[in-house]
Amino acid sequence: MQENTPNTLIDRFGRRVDYLRLSVTDRCDFRCVYCMAEDMKFVPKNEVLTLEELAKVSQAFVNLGVRKIRLTGGEPLVRHNIMQLVEQLGAMQGLEELVMTTNGSQLQRLAQPLSDAGVKRLNISLDSLQPRRFRQITRVGHLEQVIAGVDAACAADFERIRINAVIMRGDNDDEVLDLVSFAKERGIDLAFIEEMPLGRIDDHDRALTLADSDWLRAQIEEHYSLCALGDPTGSDGPARMYSLEGSRSRIGFISPHSNNFCHLCNRVRVTVEGQLLLCLGNEHSVDLREYLRSPGSTTEELQTVLHDAMAIKPERHYFDNSEEPQILRFMNATGG
Repeated sequence: MQENTPNTLIDRFGRRVDYLRLSVTDRCDFRCVYCMAEDMKFVPKNEVLTLEELAKVSQAFVNLGVRKIRLTGGEPLVRHNIMQLVEQLGAMQGLEELVMTTNGSQLQRLAQPLSDAGVKRLNISLDSLQPRRFRQITRVGHLEQVIAGVDAACAADFERIRINAVIMRGDNDDEVLDLVSFAKERGIDLAFIEEMPLGRIDDHDRALTLADSDWLRAQIEEHYSLCALGDPTGSDGPARMYSLEGSRSRIGFISPHSNNFCHLCNRVRVTVEGQLLLCLGNEHSVDLREYLRSPGSTTEELQTVLHDAMAIKPERHYFDNSEEPQILRFMNATGG
């Protein structure tokens, strides 16, 4: 078993943390039904980490061996002056991979600047190719705007682009093959994500709408040949990827319910108000903002806090749609 030395982040189960998901805002220009309440209350601005504080946290993690940072939200591209942080992280020594998850709404104008600044991969959320249904799922989004953003990203110089889709039975489960075709036509990847029980919602019953990965894969394999590419890798996060015969595109499945991947976990999250979340499905956390805003605090002291936090990283999450959600924060507050 690997040991948690002063210059590495290794938890008590021997898993090395080398991937940080960094939320830069809890705000979003969409209100997706599985991610947010329709009438959201956001973190007060004085409680949000500044761009300088976000950069300081990132540097501390990189000093401790983190090699991949994913910028998340909310929608990260609605954060004021976000390109300032992107450019700083893109030039950070020791950081090998800067990536981002976005809803695509701002990519028409920002796809190429993001690529130029050092973002290597984009994950773009897209749950429906039908304008009316897309509007229902996002509550306020415009499909044509997102598709234009996807195409702008395809024209930029990213190493990989992936569509992320949450499929809900009785809602958009008839679009699985359409989404595969959409990705295949553009030579980009596609990952299907089982909806996670974060936050209380009244829009749908998660137990009834859950579309598990095996069911989705069976639908696809009726029309396409898929070849498993092994366990999830650092580049693809928790997605189990499959090659798609005759295409550069790959199909992935993120299965927190049906195929738990916690034994491979190499990541932690930092929320926009500075909470270090050691697990998506648990409340184990450390308040980093307290240290960041203490007079005279140093990066070295912050690194000690991060190092010591590995002792409370839990072994796994336990999601159960038959019970009330145990995690009451919504995904936008967690960092998507």
